[in-house]
Amino acid sequence: MSKTKNEDAKPKRRSRVRVQERIAMISTHGYVASDPPLGMPDTGGQVVYVLELSRKLAQLGYQVDIWTRRFEDQPEIEDAGEGVRIIRMPCGGKDFIPKEYLYKKLKEWTEHALRFIRNEKLEYEFINSHYWDAGLAGQHLAEVLDLPHIHTPHSIGVWKKKQMQTDFEDDPEKLEKTYNFKRRIHHETILYRECDMVIATSPMQLDMFYNDYSLPKAKVRMIPPGYDDNRFFPVSEATQMAIREDFGLPQDQKVISSIGRLSRNKGFDLLVDAFSVVAERADDVVLRLAVGSESEGTTEDPMRRDLEEQIESLGLKDRVILTGSLPDEEMADFYRAANVFCLPSRYEPFGMTAIEAMACGTPTVVTTHGGLYRTLTYGTDALFADTFDKVDFGITILKAIRYKKIRDRMALEGAHTVRSLFTWTGIAQQLLKLVEGRISPFIDVSDP
Repeated sequence: MSKTKNEDAKPKRRSRVRVQERIAMISTHGYVASDPPLGMPDTGGQVVYVLELSRKLAQLGYQVDIWTRRFEDQPEIEDAGEGVRIIRMPCGGKDFIPKEYLYKKLKEWTEHALRFIRNEKLEYEFINSHYWDAGLAGQHLAEVLDLPHIHTPHSIGVWKKKQMQTDFEDDPEKLEKTYNFKRRIHHETILYRECDMVIATSPMQLDMFYNDYSLPKAKVRMIPPGYDDNRFFPVSEATQMAIREDFGLPQDQKVISSIGRLSRNKGFDLLVDAFSVVAERADDVVLRLAVGSESEGTTEDPMRRDLEEQIESLGLKDRVILTGSLPDEEMADFYRAANVFCLPSRYEPFGMTAIEAMACGTPTVVTTHGGLYRTLTYGTDALFADTFDKVDFGITILKAIRYKKIRDRMALEGAHTVRSLFTWTGIAQQLLKLVEGRISPFIDVSDP
């Protein structure tokens, strides 16, 4: 049977293909990689944050490009999981540049990035930058491309300067040369006003944005960091003992542990001082530190040698296990192997390692010089102490070591609290909700 004229004229139905929306994450400093070398210079919790958040956004249906700096022999593009890739743009040569001074080279970085975006015809829904160096680059891209720019500082210059001044009381010039606070705070102040929204990661940061940077409440939103609940979770006591055996840890002693990049603000020397208080009162306790040494030429390099000398001078050489940074796949078991985990920082915007430790069911003691403790209940979720006061810090650790009921309660309630507040799915959803709501200038988004 032949077709009628009308049937021939009927248009064919076209298949509709959903084009995935794309997000630009910018984190310019450090060794950003799919499998990052944690513990290397400027490579720690922020890199983990950016990677995990990007991967969760990809699971929610987005394509995510993580923009960073290309140096040494890194490839231009690296796959970082389904829907996530790392794009590296050169600037300042092939050598590593500390984050305190990278901002001087970022005009070159943004020129390369804009050229790449235009050549590849990339279109983004919004930009999320991380730390003030990436914030400067992100603001420039946002203005040229007419995109919303959400900035996550992670660390705040005014706060860090206040905390670090105690270590440089007699040498303010060295403090300024090391951390470049004057230029940093100047650029932060401008950046926070020019970007569309600033994300605080703790209540303490929220207060500082209002009081020290005079930001209006509608300009700031608090979204805490997250953790991967598929990796960090409690295990049985029998499994814990097997893990300790695998690590070669003493079965008849309790283990206090801490881990992180070896830099002054992380406070590992404060933890050693506090451990001297513990060691005087308890014979069955050892301290395990897994710290990544900074490379030569960085601003925070001689820390390991100083730490070794401190341990020796306190007579603790036989009671402290000092190792380098661990492979990422061993992190969860590192937390599980400890009886108590400590976050000893002089200054800590949040404290990702403490969250991961709590998620693994490890009783945790956190610094009061950070934001995390304000979200926790003392004696239920965790304990906290003034890490500059070695007696206060040491006795607090000792309470967790001595009293099993306290440890058991914190192991249970701490893990429950972080599961309810800090998974990456919830963090990613909060970020997307924030971007969707930013078009209304009348919405007060200051309350969590």
